[in-house]
Amino acid sequence: MDRLAVASLLKTAAYPERTGSVHLVQTHVSLLFMTDAYVYKVKKAVDFGFLNFSTLDRRRFYCTEEVRLNRRLCPGMYLGVVEVRASGSGASFHGTGKVVDYAVKMKRLPSDRMLDRLLRQGKVTDDDIRVIARVIAEFHLAAEQSDVISSYGSVEAIARNCNENFLQTAVFIPSTIDRTTYALLQEWTARFLAEHAALFESRVREGRIRDCDGDIHLENISLADRIWIFDCIEFNNRFRYSDTAADIAFLLMDLEYEGADRFLKPFLDEYVAVTEDDGIAPLLEFYKVYRAMVRGKVESFRLNDPDIPDTEKELAAGRARRYFRLARRYVLSRRLAPTLFITCGLTGSGKSSLARELAFDLGIKRFSSDDTRKELSGIAPGERHDSPYHEGIYAPGITASVYATLLDRGEAALAAGRSVILDATFLDATQRAACRRLAESCRAQFVILQTTVPEPVARERLDRRYADESEVSDGRWEIYQEQRKTFVPVSPGEGTVIALDTTGPTADAIREILDRLELI
Repeated sequence: MDRLAVASLLKTAAYPERTGSVHLVQTHVSLLFMTDAYVYKVKKAVDFGFLNFSTLDRRRFYCTEEVRLNRRLCPGMYLGVVEVRASGSGASFHGTGKVVDYAVKMKRLPSDRMLDRLLRQGKVTDDDIRVIARVIAEFHLAAEQSDVISSYGSVEAIARNCNENFLQTAVFIPSTIDRTTYALLQEWTARFLAEHAALFESRVREGRIRDCDGDIHLENISLADRIWIFDCIEFNNRFRYSDTAADIAFLLMDLEYEGADRFLKPFLDEYVAVTEDDGIAPLLEFYKVYRAMVRGKVESFRLNDPDIPDTEKELAAGRARRYFRLARRYVLSRRLAPTLFITCGLTGSGKSSLARELAFDLGIKRFSSDDTRKELSGIAPGERHDSPYHEGIYAPGITASVYATLLDRGEAALAAGRSVILDATFLDATQRAACRRLAESCRAQFVILQTTVPEPVARERLDRRYADESEVSDGRWEIYQEQRKTFVPVSPGEGTVIALDTTGPTADAIREILDRLELI
C-alpha cells in the first residue's frame, strides 16, 4: 500500500462508521488502523518466504483465513473481511471505487486490558493466569487433529522450522545477535533434536500435535469482559500445526522475558490439570528457545522496514537483543553449577546494573541491599533518605541486619540448588568472608564481581541516578567519598574474583563474566 493510500486511511472520512480519530500501528507485516470502536488490519505486500502476502489474491485469501481461524478463540471479535477501495483522496473503506486491497475488520479491545500492559502495572494475579491457562487448555483439547497435522510433529518437520529460523536470523549478525550466541543456540538445537527423537515421536503418538494458535504471547491476550486470545498464525500451516507444548512455550517465554517467572507454576499447574499432559515439561525448554529466537527475528525484521521510524527501530533492536539473550539463557542456565555471586564496589560503580542484567542472562535470583534495606525499614522503594554516612537507615546496626537478610536469602536459594546474586557494596572483607563460608557450606561456587569506574564517571552516574525518582538507591557523591575511605580491597585468596570496569556497555561486562566462567 503506497503512502498516499495510508495517509488517506488516517482520515476519519475513510470509514463507514463515525469515529473521532484514527491511529496507525505498524508491525513488520501489517498496518493496523485503529478507530474508536474498530481495528482495520491491512496486510503489507511482503514476502519473507515463510509468509507471502505479495499479491492481492494472497492478501484476500489470508484475510479470510485470519477471520476463520481467530474466531476459535475470539468469537464475535473478528467481524469479517472488508474491501479497501480507491477514492478521490487515495483509499477508503467504503464507496464504489476499484478494490485495491483487503482488510480484516475487528472490534477494538480496550488497550488498558491487554495482558502485557497489566503485567507491567502489577495488576495480574495468579487467578488471572489460571483462567488463561484453562482457556488455552480447553482450546487445545478441542483443536483439530489429523494424520496431516500430526506429521508436523516429526523431528524432520521441527528441524525444518528451526533451520529456517536460524537461516533468516543470520543476516542480523552482529546487529541484534552476536556470532557466538548464534552458534551456541544453533548447536544446542541440533543436539537436542538428535538426542530426544523418541520424545518427539511419543508426542505424535499421544495426539499432542494439533491445529494450534501459533502466536500466543502477552500482546495477543486481553483480559476484558472475557479472555480474548487473538491474532493467531494464519499465513503458514506449519507454524500453527504444532505440539501443544510449542504453543504454550511462547507465553511462558514471554512471561520470563518480562521477569514474571512467578506465573509459570500457576499456569502449568492449571494447564496440566485440565489437559492431563504430564509429559509436557521436558519439551518446554526446547520450545522456549525456539520461540525466543522467533521473537528476536521478528523484531529484527522491523529494522529493514523503510516505513518504520528510526526511533521505533531502535526500540525493536533492543527487544530483539533481549529475546536472543533469553534464548541463550535457557542454554546457559543448564551449564551453570550452583553459584553464589556477590558484587563488590563503591556506590555508582555499576554493581546493580550489572547484577540485574546478569540475573536475566543466567535466569537466577538477585537480592539487592537497596531493596532489602527499605523493605526492612518499612519504607517505599522510591522514598529518599539523605542521611549522613552511617546514620539513619544506614546506621551500622541496620546495615548488619540487611547483610544478614541477604545471607539468609542466598542460603535459601543455594539450599534449593539454585544460583543467586547478592547485590551490595560488600566493602568489608568480613562480609565477603561470610559469603564465602556460606558458598562452601552449600558446596557452591563463590564468585566476586568487583566493579570499578573512573571517579568522574561515578560522580556523573550518581548525580543522574539521584534525580531519577524511580531509583531505589540513595547513593550520592558524598557517600562515595566516605565509602572509599573504608573500602578493604579484595585479595586474590577470597574466591574467584572477576574485576570489571563497567564504564562501557553492560553487555561487554556480561560477556567477560560468561567467558571467565567458561559458559560460552
